[in-house]
Amino acid sequence: MSSHESPQRTLIVACVLCIVCSIIVSGTAVALKDLQQENKLLDKKRNILVAAGLLAEQETAGPDHLKRLFENIEVRQVELSSGQYVTDVPSGYDHLKASKEPDQSRGLTSAEDLAGIKRLEVIGTVYLTKDASGAFSRVILPVRGYGLWSTLYGFLALEADLKTVAALSFYQHAETPGLGGEVDNPGWKAHWAGKLVFNEQDQPSIKLHKGKVTPAVTGHEYKFDSLAGATLTSQGVENLLRFWVGDLGYGPYLKQLKSNSDA
Repeated sequence: MSSHESPQRTLIVACVLCIVCSIIVSGTAVALKDLQQENKLLDKKRNILVAAGLLAEQETAGPDHLKRLFENIEVRQVELSSGQYVTDVPSGYDHLKASKEPDQSRGLTSAEDLAGIKRLEVIGTVYLTKDASGAFSRVILPVRGYGLWSTLYGFLALEADLKTVAALSFYQHAETPGLGGEVDNPGWKAHWAGKLVFNEQDQPSIKLHKGKVTPAVTGHEYKFDSLAGATLTSQGVENLLRFWVGDLGYGPYLKQLKSNSDA
């Protein structure tokens, strides 16, 4: 073996290559970080627009078009405990980041934590669409909760009566493809329109049904189809919806909004 092929030389070359590759990968990650964040934000806006009925689910829309459409959405912050709007929040407030900050959230007891989220932000975010008269036509609520393998993040859109589901969609999760991952299936999502989240006593009423929900099923207006082979994910959807329209979630806000609209 020549001196040019010594183990030491091989080790040095390998180390140099590792360092160079690490620098390239790190540099690329940093360079693409802003673009990734922008794409993530655009995808979130797209899901809100679909829930708001301002964009068809299969419609292709570029960044500029999405941004123009989003100008029709009114974004407000809400104190969850009181249901009152909050105006003195920092620009770019993120309720998900706030839920991880001890001074902007609180821990949930096991009895409270139906959705399995562990911590609840003090101030939430809502999205409103309005008709030509200026009256709101839909309210879109961010929802999240634990399924089988992951936390599902999505949006629940309610019609102006504040109890009828206009749309439900999830934009981030890690459930099993073909099973719990079917929360993304357009067919399953489509059957949510018209479901009622509150009963006549204004109590959260949405409930998982094991099987196909037909008009012959008692209380069908409150029940949704279980995902085949994904009972735990389906149960997670029920739990997270009941939590977010309940007293700890956006329930107080929905009551305030209904009271104002009835006045």
